[in-house]
Amino acid sequence: MTSMPAPERLGFHLKRAEQALNAAKNAVLRPAGLTVPQYAALLHLEENPGISAAALARACGVTPPTMNTVLKNLQEQGLIERTPHEWHKNILETRLTPKGERVMAAADSGAVRVERGLAAAFSDEERELLVALLSRCVEHLEKPQPEP
Repeated sequence: MTSMPAPERLGFHLKRAEQALNAAKNAVLRPAGLTVPQYAALLHLEENPGISAAALARACGVTPPTMNTVLKNLQEQGLIERTPHEWHKNILETRLTPKGERVMAAADSGAVRVERGLAAAFSDEERELLVALLSRCVEHLEKPQPEP
């Protein structure tokens, strides 16, 4: 079996797009003192106050140890607070602090500008097709693959 050159591999193009998006978001998040993973965590926390670290890791597509590092950094910055769950004392609920809400609002305006700019590069039909094609990629990659 011969190897495929990188430019012919779909994964190469998906990774380049992800890297470009992350670079653009990092640039607009930097003034707020956030990284893309920290922003993603704050975004999900804003939408799901009290979510556990494990559920947050799944939502952000990272491992639980990675999420614990992100949360530790956010807590040290005073952007989140973690308190024991009312019934499950081994589970910590995570919420934005008032400072976290302010930082999130500032960071989100930049991230939304990046997303809107990207969306504007496509017609409505192209955006719908792109979303459908990317969804198909995810569906294919998440289903069990036959052993070689």
